Amino acid sequence: MMDVFETQRAMRQMRKAAMQRGVVAVLDMGTHQATCLILRFDGGDLPTVDGVGPMAGQSQFRVIGAATTRARGMRHGEISAMQETERAIRTVVQAAQKMAQVRADHAIVCFSGANPRSYGVTGEIDVTGQEVSESDVAAVLGSCDTPDIGGHRTILHAQPVNFALDYRSGLSDPRGQIGNTLTTDMHLLAVDRAVVQNILHCVKRCDLELAGLASSAYAAGISAMVEDEQKLGAACIDMGAGTTGISIFLRGHMIFADTVRIGGAHVTQDISKGLGIPLDLAERIKTLHGGLEATGRDDRETIPLTGETGDWEHDRREISRSELIGIMRPRVEEILEDVHARLEAAGFDHLPSQKIVLTGGASQVPGLSALATRMLGQQVRLGRPLRIQGMPQAAAGPGFAATVGLCLFAAHPQDECWDFDIETHRYPARSLRRAVRWFRENW
Repeated sequence: MMDVFETQRAMRQMRKAAMQRGVVAVLDMGTHQATCLILRFDGGDLPTVDGVGPMAGQSQFRVIGAATTRARGMRHGEISAMQETERAIRTVVQAAQKMAQVRADHAIVCFSGANPRSYGVTGEIDVTGQEVSESDVAAVLGSCDTPDIGGHRTILHAQPVNFALDYRSGLSDPRGQIGNTLTTDMHLLAVDRAVVQNILHCVKRCDLELAGLASSAYAAGISAMVEDEQKLGAACIDMGAGTTGISIFLRGHMIFADTVRIGGAHVTQDISKGLGIPLDLAERIKTLHGGLEATGRDDRETIPLTGETGDWEHDRREISRSELIGIMRPRVEEILEDVHARLEAAGFDHLPSQKIVLTGGASQVPGLSALATRMLGQQVRLGRPLRIQGMPQAAAGPGFAATVGLCLFAAHPQDECWDFDIETHRYPARSLRRAVRWFRENW
């Protein structure tokens, strides 16, 4: 656990150094496309008062460079070919730097794979009627008993989502208040360590210093959902090419995250295999003619399948739009069924508000919101990312929700466990208690 804290604290220090310099790169490593934004910070201290909305303080940064390229070497949001991924990152970063006419040495990265799992932990300490200080908050966070996530996994996010002082719960910041018993609820998001190490190594090979790491599901949620939805309770479904990210927010904090390893690229593969056409043509047909709700005129609407195989009859075929819908709909229903199962397992039905926000590049298929409403049984809407200063109009669609959210994460990061000076001697004690408890339960 200590190596996680040291790594995250080192990245936070690099983020501060990038803020002082005024330039930082934001990199979204997707399965279908890689996106890079160069942010220019106007200076000034970042707001530290809790309760500041996501739209506040945006005048402190603006986008001065933007570029996208086709992702290479990525599969299910994870690196499968290091050299290809490095080439794609270098291409998109250099294009963004050329547009911004400035060099960025620090990068904040988000990714969507690595099998994320959520854990809820609690901690409690006695403050004996004194005023809660910064050290007390650090102590109660350090008292949380970390679950045994395995040696092959690491903690990506560790965010306190609730504080309680005596009988008063729902406190966002207990500092300065007086009480006897301070408790906290913290959300831990664990991912595969090897995936994170590959990303660290790839970014380092591109001559960049990693200044932050975030989950794409978390980044998409803070950009596609409005402030009321984050507070009352809502789920964000980020439908990408290789994965579909799920994040649940309550009281302004993420309390659950998961990933379904199916996305829009699988729909394209179904079209390619079903019609016997190349993937590029299948992607074009899906974008221009795709849909999920059949109408009476779809049988009469034909779609040409032009090819270059040399067989005249094969290259001049036509299909009806209803046939295309019949290929796309089963795969989308499979994605929504998996999403519904993950939401049920997370206890989403028990939240006071049960809204669902669809975002991501694969969410732009016509008819998806109506199908999702029937299958998920909740209020569903299509979400677009917040507008930020200097963002190109071409990058304002749902496919850039995670990228915009990463900009907000860079400028206004929420407090996490490693932001506090937790005493190092607490870690062996917790590990010993866990070992003693396991020994008593099993022998």
